[in-house]
Amino acid sequence: MTRTIRLEVCVDTAEGLDIATKHGVDRIELCASLGVGGLTPSVGMMRLAAQSPCPTRVMVRPRQGNFVYDDVEVTLMMHDIDAVAATGLNGVVLGANTETGELDERVLGKLIKHAKLAGLQTTLHRAFDVVPDLSAALTTAQSMGIDSILTSGGALNALQGVDAIRGLVELAAASPTNPGIELMAGVGVSAITAPEIVTRSGVLWLHGSCSMPRSIDSSDAARLGYSLPSHRRTDAGAIDQLRDVLGRLTREAVMLD
Repeated sequence: MTRTIRLEVCVDTAEGLDIATKHGVDRIELCASLGVGGLTPSVGMMRLAAQSPCPTRVMVRPRQGNFVYDDVEVTLMMHDIDAVAATGLNGVVLGANTETGELDERVLGKLIKHAKLAGLQTTLHRAFDVVPDLSAALTTAQSMGIDSILTSGGALNALQGVDAIRGLVELAAASPTNPGIELMAGVGVSAITAPEIVTRSGVLWLHGSCSMPRSIDSSDAARLGYSLPSHRRTDAGAIDQLRDVLGRLTREAVMLD
């Protein structure tokens, strides 16, 4: 039976949250500082997102850099999970690695248990792409009860890693443990790349920022380092184009059935 191909969009501003909601994305990933891959947003942003009808999962990442966390950082992340639960949002996005790159089962176990007890769903972010063995990491994620995995197949973008993603989709479906885990392709996802990513990988979820470079609106802010040239803003047109493509791909799959 054909299933709908869905879109998750990551946002880090109130403007982006509003655009993503109004333009019908299937899920929002709420972050701060997308320029460094996303950090935990403020409680104010969480409360604003709670007013949106769109399911929202919140990034729980206390700093930029790697995903190797000490006990103090793990405690911070657990407090942030509590904040997400208190706002009534859908879930959390998290990840942790050991020094050698494998998923840190001790840390992840604590965080996932904490999230599940609070009634939250869980997405494993691209800490997954750091691991030395994607298949082994998938098995670990399934055994831990993770709901979704965001991945580029270990490559710089989803199109480059599309064959690896396909292998993960097939491996997940064949597993007796948590076969319904969502494999979500991300990085470099656009209306142009989506057809090939979906067709070749078999994923039913895509993840992207749907953003465009933001023009510098204050030369003083840029001069003083408060506005970076790399900053981007959520683009309504990019969302609409990508949703149109995914709708067409879904309809074509129905016709083939």
